[in-house]
Amino acid sequence: MNTHAATLDGAHAPAHARPRLDYKAGLATTIIFVGLLAAGLLYTAYSLMHDVTAAGVPVRNLAPFLLLGVALLIALGFEFVNGFHDTANAVATVIYTHSLPPHVAVLWSGTFNFLGVLASSGAVAFGIISLLPVELILQVGSSAGFAMVFALLIAAILWNLGTWWLGLPASSSHTLIGSIVGVGIANALMHGRDGTSGVDWAQVTKIGESLLLSPLVGFIVAALLLLALRVVIKNRRLFEAPKSSAPPPWWIRGILVLTCTGVSFAHGSNDGQKGMGLIMLILVGTVPLAYALNRAMPADQVTQFVAMSTVTQQSLLKDLPAGLTAGAPIEQTRTALSDYVRTKQYRPEVLASLADITGSIGAQVGGTPNSLARVPAAAVPNVRNDMYLASEAIRLLQKDASVKLDAAATTNLKAFKKNIDSATKFIPLWVKVAVAIALGLGTMVGWKRIVVTVGEKIGKSHLTYAQGASAEVVAMLTIAAADSFGLPVSTTHVLSSGVAGTMAASGSGLQMATVRNLLLAWVMTLPAAIVLSGTLYWLLTQLF
Repeated sequence: MNTHAATLDGAHAPAHARPRLDYKAGLATTIIFVGLLAAGLLYTAYSLMHDVTAAGVPVRNLAPFLLLGVALLIALGFEFVNGFHDTANAVATVIYTHSLPPHVAVLWSGTFNFLGVLASSGAVAFGIISLLPVELILQVGSSAGFAMVFALLIAAILWNLGTWWLGLPASSSHTLIGSIVGVGIANALMHGRDGTSGVDWAQVTKIGESLLLSPLVGFIVAALLLLALRVVIKNRRLFEAPKSSAPPPWWIRGILVLTCTGVSFAHGSNDGQKGMGLIMLILVGTVPLAYALNRAMPADQVTQFVAMSTVTQQSLLKDLPAGLTAGAPIEQTRTALSDYVRTKQYRPEVLASLADITGSIGAQVGGTPNSLARVPAAAVPNVRNDMYLASEAIRLLQKDASVKLDAAATTNLKAFKKNIDSATKFIPLWVKVAVAIALGLGTMVGWKRIVVTVGEKIGKSHLTYAQGASAEVVAMLTIAAADSFGLPVSTTHVLSSGVAGTMAASGSGLQMATVRNLLLAWVMTLPAAIVLSGTLYWLLTQLF
């Protein structure tokens, strides 16, 4: 190892510079934690009951509501586990540079995870849903739909808990994507189809690329940022490891706390949405009258929606190939669009079916003027499913270069899809608050195992101030960028690879045993989650 680098980066920092991680929560902290947890659960239950009552949902059988309660608890449990599994990504650097005491760091991180969830856009949430098998989304309230939700959530929780127990910073995003793919493959095989037909591989590839590239971005950009800081900043103190447990100078401390805050907020805004999407899927399947359509959509938007459906249908009819007519029975129309969304194979009949279903949606919503809340209860699930099929079909058509539409049809389809998404892709405030509380409180539990891995076991030397700041800045910006594009990325991979990049750039070296374990967890997460969720899905379909 380079002697100069070792001295400069504090490879021989004294033992007492290691942070104290044995802090025990006091009685007051425990009471506050339990109180917040209870308040979150009570608020969730109250909000759910209020929405169900306001929608006039008839309660004839308690079984669906019991399943709903269990599913919501498991979904919130996933976010809670996600919280303590990923806490280290934000707090390891401020803890190991003594910028914040451990107990303050996790509280600070939990608070900004909470705020990040509340500020999230929802784009990632519905991007996750689009990966699920179309037939299960259309029948999410059925036994197979519940089996799907339970299987993928339980598989994700089990893998997250296993890697946390081993102290491995594995990716919750990787785990959830693998669980979804596993359910899709199992569902296809159980229906006598090729396993590959049960997954939207184009969307999986897009998300897989973001998950694959983000750690490489973390490693390379963090290393380059550290080298750039060495050239620009002449104060060598920034590039040294702590010599004692005393906090660093105020300006260094400010940078590190700011980056910790940014990563926590970005993590909440990205990772929190995964639970939101699944919770909305559960709600739509169990109480569609309350959650299938956006009952709060303003009257003027509903009027615009109906008008836009008419204009879009007319423009599609003008673009139909010669000899092809619309007007097929609605079930035939739905089957054609469902097959298109599932197989991605375009046929001219798809355009006619899209025109038919667009007109049908407009007619059903237009018959209930000024409010989606007035759609008849019996029609709500069909209207929601028709909107989902239309939106997904339009999304695929927009990407298909072989489909030639005139400018008017293209513009109208884009505007109509936006209206559909406003009517179906919404997240009630209480769902955001419940997920925010689960994720925020989760960050305050069980954080020590992975903090030690990130802070001590990636590099051969103690983490320096510049290394911590570089890794955190890159993680914060990468996650924020992914959030704006609606892509789930792994906070864990970006941050841990960023720390590894700074260690490599400083010349202090990497602990290859840890790096091998991280790579093994990275490689194994997808196949393990696929097998777990696929097996659980098969078992649960036999039980339900």
